Amino acid sequence: MPPNERTMKYSDIASVTGKGGLFKVVKPTRTGVILEALDDSRKKLVANAAQRISVLSDISIYTTDQEGSKPLSEVFHIIYGEFDDDPGVSSSSDGEELKAFMKHILPDFDEQRVYVSDIKKLVTWYKILYKEQPELLKQADDGEEGESSDS
Repeated sequence: MPPNERTMKYSDIASVTGKGGLFKVVKPTRTGVILEALDDSRKKLVANAAQRISVLSDISIYTTDQEGSKPLSEVFHIIYGEFDDDPGVSSSSDGEELKAFMKHILPDFDEQRVYVSDIKKLVTWYKILYKEQPELLKQADDGEEGESSDS
């Protein structure tokens, strides 16, 4: 991380449907929001109201427990505590291996509602955050409540 850049919060990072990777929320515009890729390209993107944008603080993983979901920030914290920089799976791992990984980190995840594609996204996002914002993974929560149950 460049020395002048502050540690972000989960609410500062977004996913855009149809676009791979994660984006830093730069600032709102009259018609949408300006985003910057978290990867080395640092490409800027102006996302409008027609695109589905989800900030990470609003994303949860479905579970079968009483709560019904676990915030993504907590899931990332569990992965970090257990695996640090190498979760042992990648987005190219087979479905059974990804499900076994998910079962290990979150035994009560809802297998009916959390798809292999969701787990691939989780692993990909974790690796991006580990590279670009590792301090964020050390925190279980950034103090903001996630309401949505997007997986």
